[in-house]
Amino acid sequence: MSRLPPLSPDRMTPPQKAVHDAIVSGPRGAVQGPFAAWLRSPEMADPAQRLGAFCRFGSTFPPRLSELAILLTARHWTAQFEWWAHARMARDGGLGDAVIDAIREGRRPAEMQEDEAAVHDFCASALRDGRVAEAPYRRVIALFGERGAVELVGIIGYYCMVSLTLNVFEVPVPDGSRPLAPPASPRAGESG
Repeated sequence: MSRLPPLSPDRMTPPQKAVHDAIVSGPRGAVQGPFAAWLRSPEMADPAQRLGAFCRFGSTFPPRLSELAILLTARHWTAQFEWWAHARMARDGGLGDAVIDAIREGRRPAEMQEDEAAVHDFCASALRDGRVAEAPYRRVIALFGERGAVELVGIIGYYCMVSLTLNVFEVPVPDGSRPLAPPASPRAGESG
């Protein structure tokens, strides 16, 4: 159960209702995941949901690659709802089951297309180190240009905020969902 009770549209303030309606009428079609929490601050929720719509639906990356970046972020934070929602979107977007399963297990997929490997290594470096090593950086620049590198950082950053929101407010996944296991080793700053 989420730490925050659902907000009923008929009990929302006018600014909350305006953001709610913008989310519902857009490509998402529903207020779920982090949006239910963010509505507590409609002034934050509105630009956040617009950035998210760009990251998910408007970037230069096809769904197969943007969802790959999102799954890596979900795995990094063990964000259960994010993984639940985006694993099927990644599959629908053309990302292979072997790639999705490897990420779920915290492994680098053994076989990826060239563009998938570039996105994977860039995101994994950014999430692990807080910066991107030279080789994966150069590969992303060569394949996607500076705009692609900037948008990939935006996707990672946005979904880090989503992951933290989901984890802090304990947004549940539907019953019967297969949860992500905790990471195999502690992340930087965690005691083992």
